[in-house]
Amino acid sequence: MTIGGAAEASGVSAKMIRHYEETGLIPAAIRTDAGYRTYSERDVHLLRFIRQGRVLGFSMKQITALIGLWLDQSRPSSKVKQLAREHLRELDTKISELQAMKSTLERLANNCHGDSRPACPILDGLAQGIMQEHGLIHQKNLNQGN
Repeated sequence: MTIGGAAEASGVSAKMIRHYEETGLIPAAIRTDAGYRTYSERDVHLLRFIRQGRVLGFSMKQITALIGLWLDQSRPSSKVKQLAREHLRELDTKISELQAMKSTLERLANNCHGDSRPACPILDGLAQGIMQEHGLIHQKNLNQGN
């Protein structure tokens, strides 16, 4: 099967297939006499596995580890579970960060009149956050502005 066929069958773009080959995530494709890459059903299955790992948010490093575990028929499932639990902790952290971002943005948006006045709590909040991040103002100054 050509790279285009493998891309269509796996849901992974041809560009990403080439990238996975270049980085060693998947083995280099067999080439025809004309130099075209050819892929087997096994290759497509591996590409689907990678795509599903990406859909679940696993990093490329984690996917590499998962592929190794998947191909190792004598693996203990505890190693797979440990990797999944670590990823769950990472996702929980990201979810908390996103919730905090959403809460802050909601507060800023709710404080904005959204009319013709130039005063804008959203822009002020962004500016204060940037200034605080760079040590230009302290947290107590932010609290006084609310």
